[in-house]
Amino acid sequence: MSDQSAENVADAMSVLKDALVAGRTSLGIELGSTRIKACLVLTDDPTQVVATGSHEWENQFVDRTWTYSLEDVWSGVQAAYSALSASIRESFGVTVESFDAIGISAMMHGYLAFDAEDRLLTPFRTWRNTSTGQAATELTDLFGVNIPLRWSIAHLHQAVRDEEAHVAEVRTLTTLAGYVHWRLTGSKVLGVGDASGVFPIDPATKTYDAKLRESYDSLVADRHPGFRLSEVLPSVLVAGEQAGNLTSEGAALLDPAGVLRAGIAFCPPEGDAGTGMVATCAVAPRTGNVSAGTSIFSMVVLERSLTQVHDELDVVTTPAGDPVAMVHCNNGASELSAWVRLFADFASVSGQKLDADAVFETLFTQALSGETDAGGLLAYNHLSGEPIAGLSEGRPMVVRTPDSTLSLPNFMRAQIYGVFATLALGMRVLAEEGVKIDAMYAHGGLFKTAGVAQRMLAGAIDAPVAVAETAGEGGAWGIAVLAAYTVKADGRELGDYLSGAVFGDSAFAVVEPSVDDVSGFARYLERYRAGLAAERAAVEALA
Repeated sequence: MSDQSAENVADAMSVLKDALVAGRTSLGIELGSTRIKACLVLTDDPTQVVATGSHEWENQFVDRTWTYSLEDVWSGVQAAYSALSASIRESFGVTVESFDAIGISAMMHGYLAFDAEDRLLTPFRTWRNTSTGQAATELTDLFGVNIPLRWSIAHLHQAVRDEEAHVAEVRTLTTLAGYVHWRLTGSKVLGVGDASGVFPIDPATKTYDAKLRESYDSLVADRHPGFRLSEVLPSVLVAGEQAGNLTSEGAALLDPAGVLRAGIAFCPPEGDAGTGMVATCAVAPRTGNVSAGTSIFSMVVLERSLTQVHDELDVVTTPAGDPVAMVHCNNGASELSAWVRLFADFASVSGQKLDADAVFETLFTQALSGETDAGGLLAYNHLSGEPIAGLSEGRPMVVRTPDSTLSLPNFMRAQIYGVFATLALGMRVLAEEGVKIDAMYAHGGLFKTAGVAQRMLAGAIDAPVAVAETAGEGGAWGIAVLAAYTVKADGRELGDYLSGAVFGDSAFAVVEPSVDDVSGFARYLERYRAGLAAERAAVEALA
């Protein structure tokens, strides 16, 4: 390194250190399905990631319910924050005491119900559970709006239908992000994007649809006289509004070391779909994003209302409250990752020591030379139920006909296609609605190997797919940006703030769909759709 370069690095580190000492930073914490991540950015320039920290965790399947314990929630949040603090001390020699703002994000939907004493009434039921079919169908018919199985109101109403004793005691119903925010600030609120996965939002008021809320109260009046949704649901806020401050109890909960000071402002807690949109600058009409992790979902900002109700599509909102068509699939890249781990194990026992990134890159690169329709191979990634595919439970499978071509390139292409296939079923419904997409922005570890999954997604949805350099930190970075926006909005709309203050100088790698990839994936999807009958048979046969 030249003397000038070393001096520039020293100057940059000095600027960051001064910002840390002065608290001119914004913190985002996101509770994802497999990792809790903390991301710290400069408030004045959120593209500058100062430090990160993370903690791995995993859901549990207990009594046929996907859940996380609240003890694991807090031990995980504390571990991620501790790792962030340790990184700051190691890099800058600073112990941080305060920030400009904090934001909390987490997996959307699910069911966290508390009584009048704020006691949890039943273990946390996550978005991954598919036991709410009867409730979802009844509510969809009642509201004239698609209510997916994972939505919080579907979980509540299924508990009502099943006559669960705890329903009479429910005084607070919230999401994971809303719960963590509540415990840290004392405020029972949700960002509108997260709230839109709890109960339908009225785009005019940017809060729960009052007529539909009254319809629900009437529906359950005989079984629960006096029940009012308005009394149990958190208040709704839009991006840019302040959503409370860190209390002394919250500071001790987040930082048991006792260094963090109370009083820090919070932005509204948001869902991972909304923070994914922010992290990819996909909040304007005719844009959207795809987020790939344990689950995979797309969000497309609408120019107009959908013409009819579709089971494959649910209408949620951006963090600013604008309508979005969402295609949500419970199963994402987990099965693909399991196969990659298997190949990594083979490499290890063969004496080839490769780190995880190298294994992913090697296998993904192989997929590029596979046949565009994966040579007749099919990969089903369903570890859990998948409503869009008509599956109550999951049975991961690889299926091929005798005349297919089994090769490593075809196998890997089939696995990547398998991640996108159920999503593509929903995206085709959106296309039939006449919804136009100028660009889709993708984020998640699946897109880390440049030009592979991105190219195949472009072929799957027949639209340009862009990946931004700043999207690497994902939703944790997105909620940190929303925290900074709370301080720096200055009357600007969220889209204007993102395009001007955050993404103005960002580089996007854009891949256009190729004719061969589009036609090849279409052939794959046709076989995939037909083969779902084998998936359903496997669910029935293999208990």
